[in-house]
Amino acid sequence: MEVSYRDEGVASAAASVAGRLVADGVPARLAGGDPTLWGEDAEAVAAVSLGWLRLPHASRELLPELGELAGRARDQGVTNVVLAGMGGSSLAAEVICATADVPLTVLDTTDPGQVRRALAEPLESTVVVVAGERGSTVETDCHLRIYERLFAESGVAPRIVVVTEPGSLLADRATEGGHHLVHAQPGAEGGYAALSAYALVPAALAGADVARLLDDAAEVLPLLSRDTGNPGLDLGAAIGGAALAGRDKLLLEDQLSAIAGLPDWIEALVGESTGKQGRGILPVVGADPNRAKDELVVAIESDVGDVRVDGPLGAQFLIWEYATALAGLLLETDPFGRPDVAEADSAAALQEPSVGAPALVDGPVEVYGSVTAKDLPGVFAELLYAIPAGGYLAVMAYLDRMAAFDAPVPDGADFEQMTDAWMMADPATLRALLALRTDRPVTFGWGPRLRHATGQYHEGGPQNGVFLQITGAVSDDVEVPGRPFTLGGLQFAQALGDLRALESRGRPAVRLHLTDRAAGVARLLAAAQEV
Repeated sequence: MEVSYRDEGVASAAASVAGRLVADGVPARLAGGDPTLWGEDAEAVAAVSLGWLRLPHASRELLPELGELAGRARDQGVTNVVLAGMGGSSLAAEVICATADVPLTVLDTTDPGQVRRALAEPLESTVVVVAGERGSTVETDCHLRIYERLFAESGVAPRIVVVTEPGSLLADRATEGGHHLVHAQPGAEGGYAALSAYALVPAALAGADVARLLDDAAEVLPLLSRDTGNPGLDLGAAIGGAALAGRDKLLLEDQLSAIAGLPDWIEALVGESTGKQGRGILPVVGADPNRAKDELVVAIESDVGDVRVDGPLGAQFLIWEYATALAGLLLETDPFGRPDVAEADSAAALQEPSVGAPALVDGPVEVYGSVTAKDLPGVFAELLYAIPAGGYLAVMAYLDRMAAFDAPVPDGADFEQMTDAWMMADPATLRALLALRTDRPVTFGWGPRLRHATGQYHEGGPQNGVFLQITGAVSDDVEVPGRPFTLGGLQFAQALGDLRALESRGRPAVRLHLTDRAAGVARLLAAAQEV
């Protein structure tokens, strides 16, 4: 595992803060799980949140059970693994499986269309992993209820594995439902749970080599107490020192890496850990550098950045967790608390929220918010102009992130032509189009998964963000058994709840509602090109 500096300014800032950290004995104290590092107010939370440091060894206790589970699933003809879970641990599972090139369906959404895609897979060959620390996460509760009913109505013997902490509400649900229960080690949540049962159980069932993952993490673990030759200290000093020097936009680059999708997990980890008390580091995925003075480019296994990080996936997980905890210390923020993001409240879906009349309508797109523009290109221009110096634009789409693959493709199209067709039906393409028209960072996130990741930064970080939310009409909703709301109703309530949270903090936000989703996305992308 190696972290190397390719920018003199970064190297100088990192050396300065690393010297202070070493003088205070921080590397060894953090590696030893000292909860007093982040101050008296954070000590209680830190005391129960540093369990991730033990996972390279503690999670090995799971390997026999995981081997038995995976073997049984293969014997039963399981080819479809569905993970119902939210937050960084689910993103970690997605990275593990994508890197190992094994299929995994991650349900971290309340979008009815995306959930229906998963439900359409043959139940006879499906195992569902329901993962959550306590069982209070509304999305995961909905997914469990929907799959329990689906298995019951189909006559197929339910194949559900529940991963949770001992004594949790979800553990009780597993016992009541007769589901296989795997206990997770307490003390590792969100992005810090990448090497925990929450990520390892679905990855092992999908066919990934999780023992190798733990081996690679265990190999680097002894380095984390060192004052020199410590890749976690090197990385934490780089990103934290750069942020203190004003380079608080962390651009993540991985185009040449064999590790697939790691920046998405890093984005969640850094965003939820540092964005508090008006401070933080904004992670940016998929963006080309503008060489702005507030940018720091960190590259995974390539020389295109200011910092290069090399190493296998298991070690990467551990090093980034350690480095992010250090960055929080340098910024004087508690990396483990989530003060600005509460769990989504299912009661919000009991009644249709009042949204009022749109400010304007441009074809299949309704615009809500304080805008003076007369059309959609004008709205985009207003938002870009509103980004303050040192600020950013965040695009947040409460839509089906798989819907672009439904786009019609010309007969006989090659892969490049298919990719072009998908891109022009993908809301995520809006990020790149708007980024071409500003020198400020533009981020993109899917709701509601973003509320368990960068949502903390959006609400608790610096007051320099401009927000563009996208919602869409639901044509084929999904009922939630035992709940007085549908998935579509919940998704809409979550979107409006997040919007209200931003507005209550004085953060400018506009919502675009697609009355026809496919036509609406096409209009968004066309309008962005007209700016």
